[in-house]
Amino acid sequence: MKMQWEILVADDEEVMCESLAAWLREDGYLVETASSGREAVAKAREKDYAIYFLDLKMPGGMDGIEAMMEIRRLHPDASIIIITAYATVDTAITAMKEGAQEYIVKPCNPEEISLLVRRIIKVKNLQRENTILRKKLARQYHFQDIICKNPRMRGVVDMAVRVANLKSTVLIRGESGTGKELVARAVHNSGDRAANKFVAVSCAALPEGLLESEMFGHEKGSFTGAIAQKKGKFELADGGTIFLDEIGDISPKLQVDLLRVLQEKSFYRLGGSEEIRTDARVIAATHVDLEQAVAEGKFREDLFYRLNVIEIRIPPLRERRDDIPLLADYFAERISREMGRDVIDISEGAYKLLMDHQWPGNVRELENAIERAIVTSKSQVLMEDDFAFLPRSNGKRVWNVPVDTTLQEMEKQAIAATLERTQGNIKDAAAVLGIDRSTLYEKIKRYEIPR
Repeated sequence: MKMQWEILVADDEEVMCESLAAWLREDGYLVETASSGREAVAKAREKDYAIYFLDLKMPGGMDGIEAMMEIRRLHPDASIIIITAYATVDTAITAMKEGAQEYIVKPCNPEEISLLVRRIIKVKNLQRENTILRKKLARQYHFQDIICKNPRMRGVVDMAVRVANLKSTVLIRGESGTGKELVARAVHNSGDRAANKFVAVSCAALPEGLLESEMFGHEKGSFTGAIAQKKGKFELADGGTIFLDEIGDISPKLQVDLLRVLQEKSFYRLGGSEEIRTDARVIAATHVDLEQAVAEGKFREDLFYRLNVIEIRIPPLRERRDDIPLLADYFAERISREMGRDVIDISEGAYKLLMDHQWPGNVRELENAIERAIVTSKSQVLMEDDFAFLPRSNGKRVWNVPVDTTLQEMEKQAIAATLERTQGNIKDAAAVLGIDRSTLYEKIKRYEIPR
């Protein structure tokens, strides 16, 4: 366990510095040295050490107290020990007040140093074990990749289990980024179709002609570029589940074709004359208010009732804030492992910031925020400053919807505000808004939004 912890010794006296480093290495620790306060701070910028030994009097314009203050700004939980040959009550008080964990006097006793380090490392091991236990405890809230303890989300999970073995169509409703596909997969994987395919189709990502071919397939020569027969998603999902994401965006013609599949359990490939039967269970998802779309004549009422046999509503992340720490821990552990980074915890200040944020992009935005923080962080603990890119707020932000404003105008305002917040970065803006980049480009063009 000791070899996992690294120590930095900073002292301008080379003999003292190397002697202390040698004692610690004999105890089995990895030790690096610095000959000045500035060098110690520079090394701390690159790495978070388990313990910092800092000499009080060092040349170069930065003494031990100043170096300690800089290191604590970089790593607020750092364990720092001040060493000096000039012991006074004032310096001891100053050192402890500024955050030193211990204050020892030269000449140092090797046994005293060993006992001190063992005591600090023991505490750090306990803290790490507590972090691991907390993550293990969080696994009890983990079901089919859905992580939650919020009562409303637990209700979503319970509903997914209850309807898993049914053939009825399921309509999953929720804002973009809430995890509608995860819930759809949970329904599929919990039922008797789990051994068969789960096929996902993004209805918003393709124009009508390509989406029709994607869903139903086509025969060779049915259109320009159709050089071979292609099976559609409904055919591939036979015996399994087909997930139609953003179903509210499909064209009137595709609505008619989809209604036939739901009623007859059969379809024709584009350019084909052979009727193809399918036993694919349909799970659809949308962030659109389909009742309003029906009232406006944009969505077929009969198709809506065919889709809305079983309804599952996913609450937005701002309405399930008790899940944010669980999700943040999960994303931090998974992403740091994928990147080969050693992020082991998130600070209390960072948790509070994450809990206070409104998350318009929901879980997807939280995942992106954790990834960005891990990429830029130089510490094993994600701190509040690692999330400086998130807008700060003194309290909950309430959006007062302007009177007599159309949905289109509100969408335009939301896109413009998000582009401003992401400084015109299309990838980040699309992630926050929960839409594909191609969709965002189309909306920017349609609304003539300047970047």
